[in-house]
Amino acid sequence: MNWEDFRHWGRRAADWAADYHAGLRQRPVRAQVAPGAVLAALPDTPPESAEAMQAIFDDFEQTIMPGMTHWQHPRFFAYFPANAAPVSVLAEYFVSAIAAQCMLWQTSPAATELETRVCDWMRQAVGLPDGFTGVIQDSASSATLCAVLTMRERALAWQGNKAGLAGQPRLRVYCSAEVHTSIDRAIWIAGIGEDNLIRIPTQGSNRAMDAEALRTAIATDRAAGHLPAGIIACTGGTSAGASDDIAAVMDVAEAEGLYTHVDAAWAGSAMICPEFRALWAGVERADSVVLNPHKWLGAQFDCTTHFLRDPEDLVRTLAIQPEYLKTHGADGIVNYSEWSVPLGRRFRALKLWFLIRAHGLKGLREMIRNHVTWAQALAARLDKTDGFAVVTTPMLSLFTFRHAPEGVQDLDAHNQDLVNRINEDGRIYLTQTRIDGALVIRFQAGAFTATSEDVATAYDVITELAAP
Repeated sequence: MNWEDFRHWGRRAADWAADYHAGLRQRPVRAQVAPGAVLAALPDTPPESAEAMQAIFDDFEQTIMPGMTHWQHPRFFAYFPANAAPVSVLAEYFVSAIAAQCMLWQTSPAATELETRVCDWMRQAVGLPDGFTGVIQDSASSATLCAVLTMRERALAWQGNKAGLAGQPRLRVYCSAEVHTSIDRAIWIAGIGEDNLIRIPTQGSNRAMDAEALRTAIATDRAAGHLPAGIIACTGGTSAGASDDIAAVMDVAEAEGLYTHVDAAWAGSAMICPEFRALWAGVERADSVVLNPHKWLGAQFDCTTHFLRDPEDLVRTLAIQPEYLKTHGADGIVNYSEWSVPLGRRFRALKLWFLIRAHGLKGLREMIRNHVTWAQALAARLDKTDGFAVVTTPMLSLFTFRHAPEGVQDLDAHNQDLVNRINEDGRIYLTQTRIDGALVIRFQAGAFTATSEDVATAYDVITELAAP
């Protein structure tokens, strides 16, 4: 394909995208193919000669699309959203066409300086105070890894990267059992080890980390000769929205001199609404905070904003400056590749800039408030329906429930079967989780184009398929 061919196919792609989104409600939300079906339809060997673009496009529609789960579907109520507002898709189109590698200020000054500006817009939008500085990471997993590496280096007096972990005291990191598994992976990759990730018991309806148990665990580890390095708190845990008392955690962290990271990957977006900020009260005292505009706000994946109270600790942990990466004759510049694990960086700031300008904070707040209102109404309605019980009350737009009709002996199997039948039906998409060992069904409203009617459809589908 040359650029003249691209002109034609680019127009066709735009038309296809608009038609695809216009018809999403007519598609099943989750892919309805059997395992291996797509693979079996693909040739075993690559083509030796060029193929016509029309043939490639036909195979895309006939082979690939039936095997896609539609994350932009307005009745996608599973996991958390990975929204892609149209203006964000358009921005990504421009980013792909420019195809810049934005690792350094000099490799695209506008990319670096726009990132600085939109991160500060996001800081203001979610109510973080002056003094926090932001960087765009690919995902919350990467931001958490950066935080864990920084914890490690600070605890080891900046000798971990140089000397390794052999011969050092056993590092300890603390969190609750409600955190995302990305924390486990960060601990693995950082070389700290799963056995040194200490799970603190939770308490209360928010399933928050017990601050006194945290304090006791740290004291016990110090007495055993271990080296506490940091604490990872969460706001809006993935399973059921668990939210730690950040202020109480920070009281412990400050008394113990520990680095603290707050994972608000999903729920952090809701903090653009001032009325929800009580959920992370005390966050201004944390060292590191992460939230994902690519979830609830509508920035196309991937786009994670990572805020730091003191970025110098992160830069000291990650920066490497060989001669070929130095920029001479430009003072006061920032190279964001020194703030992240990968050297290469996409121009992620553009879609966030387009998104915030095109919708305004007012429009984005309205969307989030609607999702919260609709999810809470659905929870209340289900809780009043015979045979259903809400297990965890709504945390923003996320709640869990269970179907427990009389006479059913194995409720876990019954509820898993209900989830399976709902997803095979195709009108909505839900997932399951476990609360205190029991299997429950998880609902979360967050699709960018969802309406109150879509949420009402969820009630109809759930109750219809639960009927004997």
